[in-house]
Amino acid sequence: MAAGNRTLRRRRPDRPRLLAHRILGAVTQQDAYANLETARVLSDAGLDPRDAGFVTELVSGTCRLLGTYDRILAAASGRDSFDPALADALRLGTHQLLSMRVGHHAAISTTVDLAAATVGEKVAGLTNAVLRKVAARDLDGWVDHLARDEDALGRLALRTHHPRWIAQAYIDLLGDEADEALSANNVPPVPTLVVRPGLAEVSELEGEPTSRSPFGARRPGNPGDLPAVREGRAGVQDEGSQLVVLALAESDAPEGPWLDLCAGPGGKAALLAGLAMQQESTLLASELQPHRAELVAQALRAYDGPHRPQAIAADGTRPAWASGRFARVMADVPCTGLGALRRRPESRWRRTPEHLAELVPLQRRLLTSALDSAAPGGVVAYVTCSPHRDETEGVLAAVLADRDDVTRESTTQLWPHRDGTDAMFCALLRRRA
Repeated sequence: MAAGNRTLRRRRPDRPRLLAHRILGAVTQQDAYANLETARVLSDAGLDPRDAGFVTELVSGTCRLLGTYDRILAAASGRDSFDPALADALRLGTHQLLSMRVGHHAAISTTVDLAAATVGEKVAGLTNAVLRKVAARDLDGWVDHLARDEDALGRLALRTHHPRWIAQAYIDLLGDEADEALSANNVPPVPTLVVRPGLAEVSELEGEPTSRSPFGARRPGNPGDLPAVREGRAGVQDEGSQLVVLALAESDAPEGPWLDLCAGPGGKAALLAGLAMQQESTLLASELQPHRAELVAQALRAYDGPHRPQAIAADGTRPAWASGRFARVMADVPCTGLGALRRRPESRWRRTPEHLAELVPLQRRLLTSALDSAAPGGVVAYVTCSPHRDETEGVLAAVLADRDDVTRESTTQLWPHRDGTDAMFCALLRRRA
């Protein structure tokens, strides 16, 4: 037996860490969403619940502190970059050392095995040396070390594990409360489920009912274990998203069909459809991307009858319908997602101010289209899962400045640290009769 073969067998990494490395690679190198990729990989892996939980924490926790870990690794190694697969292995090892209850020896040795198996035996020594330096301080010690030369904003960003520009945006909105709000983004939420009205009861969700939405419940574990979720009679949806749907559905409006202008992937559309059917109305759910329109159709598949909702692939800025047609319009526009960082932990490191600059013009066009689509007296909900002022009040101010046919009825800004929800923004606007 060759010596090299014996070495490879000795260095065989355990399967949960291999799966976590594969998922993290999809996130850092292919722009996959960590939560969706984790669910996809685990659904085929057949791991026991303990190992599945370990993989989930390893991936989501590493994504949450990714930027902080990269600064720690740079300081510990004296290098600005690594081979991408090695960087992911080192990030996973750093998370085990600084944020999980994994012994230092186990965290380092398993990461050396992982790096050697996925990158090559030649990086084993480097991996071992870098992680031993990382292990010389705990997480607070590293943050204090890196913050020595930072200003107040830099220290806040480091302490709460966010890029500077996001920390600044929170300060602009919340002042001294920004620290608490940013820290809340680091607390993983218990999954929240929602029933499709008329198709399931909240008791079928087997969880703790949500305090403000009558259609939701919080339940740890795999949502796919529930028959109502598997059959499309219920789904996964943050309570904040449920509340903005209810705000639109419960507003005074004339009779007529409802529209979801940017419906993908279909969570809000599914709740809206059931509420519309209860009022003997019909929902048209429009989504630009055909593959996301298919997801919307899947979310609506359990509804039937004369008011069955319809899903189409269409550009919301170039409506495929007549203007002035809809009694209620949901404009849940594409945004930076800075309000959903608890559930999409990698987004904070992926998004940049340049993304913001690209999205705001699209958000203005979509809001204008939504208002044009509303019937006289009809109501439009302008919704973002971002609290950033440019995407909320900035868009509203720019669009409403050019219109004298719209009145603003209410504004709601939810926050994780205040409301226990995503940081959803919702403005209800009425087109004058």
